[in-house]
Amino acid sequence: MTRKRTGDPWKPAPEFARELTGLSVNLIVRDVPGSLLFYTEVLGLKVLYSDVDFAALQGPNGWYMMLHADHTLDHSPAETARLAAPGKRGTGAEIRILGIDPDQVEARARAQGFTVNVPTETFPHGWRECRLEDGNGYMFAVGVLPA
Repeated sequence: MTRKRTGDPWKPAPEFARELTGLSVNLIVRDVPGSLLFYTEVLGLKVLYSDVDFAALQGPNGWYMMLHADHTLDHSPAETARLAAPGKRGTGAEIRILGIDPDQVEARARAQGFTVNVPTETFPHGWRECRLEDGNGYMFAVGVLPA
């Protein structure tokens, strides 16, 4: 695995792994520092740690999201080849996050120039949500349950 980070990480990977419970999301991105704007300024996630190789973020209610740079998977030729393909990442998957105000997310996404695929509305399934994508093309549905 290629690491571009200099110095020691915030904590050893096995230590962080023991903190994860349930479902966590790990996205492979072209550029970790360049990807953080979407996750922090648009979604409002808290950065626990970030460097050029990896970022650990935390969402509402304590769930985790991680970002790994493409170059950290260079030890896996099959994954590296797939990541080299042009186009959007994660086609066919939608990451759904409940508990973040979609009206605010949509406004911040538009202000930062991110793609909003579906403007905020209340859907028959009960969520008020918007659907948008990060700079890598990963799809998110972000919403709340109306009162």
